[in-house]
Amino acid sequence: MINHATRLIPFMLSVALAGCAVGPDFETPPAPEQQTYLPRRLGGDVVPGHVVVRGAEVPPQWWELLRSPALNGLVEEGIAHNADLEAAEAALRAAEANARAQRGALFPVFGAGYTPTRQRVPLEQSSPLESGANIFNLHTMQVTVTYVADVWGGARRQIESADALAELEKFRRQAVYLTLVSSIALAAIEEGRLNDQIAATRRIINLQTELLAILRKQSDHGQIAMPDVLSQETALAQARLLLPALEKKLAQQRNLIAFLTGRFPAQAQAARFRLASFTLPRNIPLSLSADLVRQRPDVLAAEANLRAANAQIGVAIANRLPQIALTANAGTAATRVSQLFSPAGTAWMVGASVAQTVFDAGTLENKQRAAEALTQQALAQYRGAVLAAFQNVADVLQALQSDVREIQAATTAQQAASRSVTLARRQIEQGQVNTPILISAQQAYLQASLALIDAQASRLTNVVALYQALGGGWWGRPVPAASAAAED
Repeated sequence: MINHATRLIPFMLSVALAGCAVGPDFETPPAPEQQTYLPRRLGGDVVPGHVVVRGAEVPPQWWELLRSPALNGLVEEGIAHNADLEAAEAALRAAEANARAQRGALFPVFGAGYTPTRQRVPLEQSSPLESGANIFNLHTMQVTVTYVADVWGGARRQIESADALAELEKFRRQAVYLTLVSSIALAAIEEGRLNDQIAATRRIINLQTELLAILRKQSDHGQIAMPDVLSQETALAQARLLLPALEKKLAQQRNLIAFLTGRFPAQAQAARFRLASFTLPRNIPLSLSADLVRQRPDVLAAEANLRAANAQIGVAIANRLPQIALTANAGTAATRVSQLFSPAGTAWMVGASVAQTVFDAGTLENKQRAAEALTQQALAQYRGAVLAAFQNVADVLQALQSDVREIQAATTAQQAASRSVTLARRQIEQGQVNTPILISAQQAYLQASLALIDAQASRLTNVVALYQALGGGWWGRPVPAASAAAED
């Protein structure tokens, strides 16, 4: 029975699958031919203090190069518990499921139904039964097959688009992963910077307190005037004024780390980072410009979006062409269930249809134009993502070049300010007091100490930013179990 109804299905399948898909085939845009990220007149891609290894792979666990066990633990916690990463993984699973669902358009749809009814025929009309009974039961069972032949490849283009959207979500997930681990590393460095600045400020406060005690003793002996003591008290109060703001930022930084690792602020752990907790890697990788576009998740996501948009042109073209459909049904009807499979009650039907839109006021044509325009938009967005990637790497390289000079200048300034404070203290102890010079030396030492800490933190931050700008090495990381199961 069903063989009769579906005899044409294999033929229609072969016709559809053998056809060519209409619309443009996607071609990956060529990689830029730039050889360096920075102009050669500015020294090129050289980073003082580091050995730049061009073409080297970015390690998957690049944050381990900072040699901080506490940071490694935070990153593991973040990967395991961060809400944004969990949401991105769920979005990826949904996109992969939708892509698999789209493949159903290539196959026939089978339906089955069973309908039992009790009927009464008016006495004025003849009964359809041989017995002549006007009240009877009727059992109907039917199998229906519907198949829309993908002659023009519209369904295959739709599958291509769905696969590209699944890839888009995959790269978005990688971008969330990269942003997460980079944010954790940056937050840890910022905590170290704040802890160091708080410690430096307290050292200055202790020094100013000692100097104030000396000045008060000299004032009690009539060696100096009270305004000199008051000036030192003012300088001490101004230094103490810095602590509440730094402590507030430190508390907020701990809250941020708790959020990134999937914890509540009340569960934030005590400070554990100082800048000395991190080690600057001697060798840093620098991907070739042609490789950068294959590594950055944002560029790959833009490429996947372009591929999805390009496939929609084929879908729009296919919708303008004749649509061929095949339908078939077979069934049986009987007054008793036991007679349902009797040959006498068997009926079947096979049919085909060809439909072509004759007039739609330009609807389908404009949909094709819209798909072509959206593809041009996606192409422009891809070019923008590539340019932004190169700008990002170039900005970080220039920042790293400046960091070395800034640290050298800050170190020199701190050493000079330290000598000035030492000299001023010696003069005070000898009774040679010059309050303006003393106050100026203390302020210079405080500012130079904070500036040196800022410069050291900036260098660590920019090293992290470079690994992030190069794509973060996500391609070398093991595939999560959930994603691997979805792909199988």
